Amino acid sequence: MKKFNVPNYVKYKDDVQQSIDRVVDNHQDEEPNQEWSRDELIIYFLPLVEDIARRFSTSDQASGIMDITDLIQDGSIGLVHAVDRIDWETVNISADRLNTLKSFLSKRIKGAIRRAIDINRGDIRIPEHKLNEIRRTEDENDKIVQMFFNSIFLSIDSYATEDENIMYEVEDKSEIYNIDLMNAYLLTLMDKHLNEKEYEVLRMSYGLDCEKHSAKDIADKLNIEGTASYVRVSQIKREAIDKLIANVHPDQVIDFL
Repeated sequence: MKKFNVPNYVKYKDDVQQSIDRVVDNHQDEEPNQEWSRDELIIYFLPLVEDIARRFSTSDQASGIMDITDLIQDGSIGLVHAVDRIDWETVNISADRLNTLKSFLSKRIKGAIRRAIDINRGDIRIPEHKLNEIRRTEDENDKIVQMFFNSIFLSIDSYATEDENIMYEVEDKSEIYNIDLMNAYLLTLMDKHLNEKEYEVLRMSYGLDCEKHSAKDIADKLNIEGTASYVRVSQIKREAIDKLIANVHPDQVIDFL
């Protein structure tokens, strides 16, 4: 994980808490509701952004790509947009209005952070130290394939050991992959092992031969219906990666590397 400015982070935490205290004092322990101003709602739910961002920062989705302050920043942008889209009619008829509101905002905060991670992921590559680890485990067939696809499609280096941390301090001068060649190779494997919907979801999610698409756009293009169609797209994407891990032979992975 990248280093970040700790003093600024501490100051941010203090400023947020002071702002929340002022908001709460103004409303005397009332739960957030339609009478609250837009700014008050945003301030009140900023800790929710940090809570979600921290889950991303310790998962394989963000390690090595963005630090905690980056995630909080993009999550806060998602919160601002989400507050503008709150359906107060739905919230007000809920038996637990606060949890309904948190659920609505959480989904959009997570979406904003995921999009930021995808944008900042950059060119597909596996660092040299990860390649060495893969090569050292040639006899562990399942692990080889799993590491390969997780390194390609997901974030990498999330569970480094103490010895591996030393390697993060050494500049990685290995060349990035030929992206066109990598994409063509992945599309070939996907076409062989995935059904049409899984193939299209993975292809458009990562922009293998097209522009990257959001989960909502993919759901629209593939006629995936429902109020949580974008969630289903994410599920299909994960299922497709798992299917590749289960079906691709290790020799194909090692030969390509």
